Amino acid sequence: MSDLALGYVADRLVGDPRRWHPVAGFGRLAGALERLTYADRRAPGVGHLAVLVGGAALVGRRVPVALATWVVLGGTSLDREAAAVERLLAAGDLEAARRQVGRLVGRDTSVLDAHGVARAALESVAENTSDAVVAPLVWGALLGSPGLLAYRAANTLDAMVGHRSARYERFGWAAARLDDVLNLPGARLTALLATLLGDDPAGAWRAWRRDARHHPSPNAGPVEAAFAGALGVRLGGVNVYAGRAEDRHVLGDGRAPTHEDLARGRRLASRVGWAALAACSATRLLRRRR
Repeated sequence: MSDLALGYVADRLVGDPRRWHPVAGFGRLAGALERLTYADRRAPGVGHLAVLVGGAALVGRRVPVALATWVVLGGTSLDREAAAVERLLAAGDLEAARRQVGRLVGRDTSVLDAHGVARAALESVAENTSDAVVAPLVWGALLGSPGLLAYRAANTLDAMVGHRSARYERFGWAAARLDDVLNLPGARLTALLATLLGDDPAGAWRAWRRDARHHPSPNAGPVEAAFAGALGVRLGGVNVYAGRAEDRHVLGDGRAPTHEDLARGRRLASRVGWAALAACSATRLLRRRR
């Protein structure tokens, strides 16, 4: 087994540690540093990003790849959260399902019907299969532990300061742009594997090529569109964030998803993860032999 594979299997068997998670510790460090570096300008945000991502890369030089892989992957935790939503929808407990899916998405879930909850969970499964599984494996294959830890640092900072708000519009600009760039290869690989391994490859390809460009995210768009087409369901549409409606365009031309489709989406995400592991492990082994 490659070192990437060892870390992947550890995530599948153990998942994230419930206490003292290194990524959570990084988040606390980033929050503390922000109190010193914050200013409503782009330049301080660039410096904030450079210190934290550069520091993560330096730490990665002393961390075994298998350990770094286990630390940064989040596939098992994602699947557990989505499975909980699936069980609640299957049991007909819509209120609890709304609360549970709120752990996965940032939109207002209080008014979602069962189809809306299933859609939100499926979109999260698709996007985070790329962000929390495939993209880290890609950077681990290319750059080893420094790539793994630097990627997770950038991704975490995007979640913390990269969103558009009065406070972070300028300070978080660099974090958002770097996260977009780092996720480009992983998102395309995820969309490709979902197309090849889904139930309807032709439908996945059609939705990817037709609908992804209308999504506001250059990386979530291809992944969610490919999952929608592969599963024969309709994703995207209007979401409400803190009272603000955002149209993310319709992805796919199937029916509204149900909890059964969420189960199918989880299985597709698992296939995509294992296939990405095979491709990235082979890439890493070939690079090490040169």
